[in-house]
Amino acid sequence: MSVHPVPAPPASSTRTEVIAGISSFLATMYIIVVNPAILSQAGLPFSGVLTATVLVSFFSSLMMGLYAKSPILVAPGMGLNAFFTFTAVKGMGISPEVALGAVFWAGVVFLLLSVFNIRTYIVRAIPKPLRYALSAGIGLFITLIGFANARFIVGNPATMVGITPLLRDPATLTFIAGLLVTAVLVVKRVPGGIVIGIIFTTLAAVPIGRIWGSSALVNWQGLLAAPDFSLIGKLALLESLQFALWPVIFAFVFTDMFDSLSTFVGVAEAANLYDDAGEPRNVKQALLTDAFATTISGLLGTSPGTAYIESAVGIGQGGCTGLTAITGAVLFLPFMFLSPLLSVIPAIATAPALILVGVFMMRPVARIGWTQLDEAIPAFLAMILIPFTYSITQGIIWGFLSWTVIKLATGKRQDVSPALLVIDAFAILALAKGH
Repeated sequence: MSVHPVPAPPASSTRTEVIAGISSFLATMYIIVVNPAILSQAGLPFSGVLTATVLVSFFSSLMMGLYAKSPILVAPGMGLNAFFTFTAVKGMGISPEVALGAVFWAGVVFLLLSVFNIRTYIVRAIPKPLRYALSAGIGLFITLIGFANARFIVGNPATMVGITPLLRDPATLTFIAGLLVTAVLVVKRVPGGIVIGIIFTTLAAVPIGRIWGSSALVNWQGLLAAPDFSLIGKLALLESLQFALWPVIFAFVFTDMFDSLSTFVGVAEAANLYDDAGEPRNVKQALLTDAFATTISGLLGTSPGTAYIESAVGIGQGGCTGLTAITGAVLFLPFMFLSPLLSVIPAIATAPALILVGVFMMRPVARIGWTQLDEAIPAFLAMILIPFTYSITQGIIWGFLSWTVIKLATGKRQDVSPALLVIDAFAILALAKGH
């Protein structure tokens, strides 16, 4: 058995850590706008979600720095917010308040799993190809939402979906320009490139409805306002515990846990942040922080918080201690007072961010063994059914069930753990309940 080499912690300084924290914040701050833009489609007020997003990002990143002593920022997660809006609320027809309750209970479950170290057992139960496929599937789903929000992709009765007539629609042309500019900034690794792209696209959309086009997309609503605390404590705690919602709670826990674990492992590899046992440094404290973020997300009024892989930007600048996360946490706070300014940003300006986040989430698909068909087929079903059914839950269900059936039918019983059979049972119950 090989032993992971444990490198010495890299040298750092206060100046390096602060600069790293600023860099990570610039890479992460798009969530301040994008999260309210997505959750407002679930019926939650933009300003309330923005306040909740800032508070979750501040408290969770601060805890990550002080308690876990990690340079990783925490904020409401992409994919998790899409699941909240488009699967839980719009797909299942539950109220946003009940969905917030499910977020809270998911945080409680995640806390228990982390405290009692049960996460290791669950991690081993979920086949790695399915983890990679689900990340990629959520990336495709977020990309589809981005294109739909920009009205680049539209419904078509003849072909199911189609492309909007580009030359007749100034909004779509502006979106394309914004997407290309943002992509170039990201490729050139410009700090805060996604945020700059959002600002560029918003400014480019100002003439729409004024000089060309029929209705204005950008309407000035002021600069500053008091934070909107209306969503704090609005979750439906008891109603969200009903059996029909257990698959929702499980999906939040599952997605959040694997987002977090993959982030911690990836960051540890990038910055050599390992402990003496070869594990990502302070991983238990980091997972507890992540679970805390999800729990307070339900209480404050947003989708689950999770560790952000964009923190690797600051780590690349030399950040390796908790001061990096503390710096990023503090930078979130002023944006609580900017909801009027940020609410002017139209959907076509956040759409490029959604599409590029989709690109980032597709990376794990390269790690799937596509020539090993007993693994490739379930992974493909999990990945492709998420955007095709407009439901993250369906991708999870059919990925797990197909894996189990194919492995058992081909005599590979050792690839199906008892824990996976329990998950399959919940998947079948979810399907039965859905019909």
